Amino acid sequence: MEKFTKFTSRIAPLPIDNVDTDQIIPARFLKTISKVGLGDQLFCDWRYDEQGNPKPEFILNKPEGKAAQILLAGDNFGCGSSREHAPWALTQYGFRAVISTSFADIFRGNAVKNSVVPVEVPRDAQERLFKAVAENPEVTVTVDLAQQKLILPDGSAVEFPIDEFSKHCLLEGVDELGYILQQEDAIAAYEAKRPLTINALA
Repeated sequence: MEKFTKFTSRIAPLPIDNVDTDQIIPARFLKTISKVGLGDQLFCDWRYDEQGNPKPEFILNKPEGKAAQILLAGDNFGCGSSREHAPWALTQYGFRAVISTSFADIFRGNAVKNSVVPVEVPRDAQERLFKAVAENPEVTVTVDLAQQKLILPDGSAVEFPIDEFSKHCLLEGVDELGYILQQEDAIAAYEAKRPLTINALA
């Protein structure tokens, strides 16, 4: 994992509530254990017609969607079944953050483990963003994970929640195993101080 840094990007609006993981990445693509190519299947059933041709009206097939690193979603994003392929597909496409008023708990957990920041904002901020991007598709927002702030196009800031452990791992660019390896010296010191024990069954 790369260290997550503050960044500014255009946003891809997807004003649909209750987007579930089967819509993010359909089940027929779950046979792979590789992330490679999953970006092409992101929102596949909305993005392509039956012949596999891109639907020009879908946001990811528009220039503004292709240039965005932030997805602006409706309420309750990532609900449904548990599948880590959903954040895999988002990152492979190029998304680094998803903005919504709420996220399914399992998706949230999978997202932060795969360098996708779930930016949870109040409904009024979400509505302001949808309005701003409708008026000007080239507007940008800034995600400042260290400060846990989303900077809106008008310069105002909205704070968003994230647990300290996930925040640390994202900023340091480490997964759970990497975090444990960072504590190697402390673990070794603790083990060295432990008294030897005798196996009672020996």
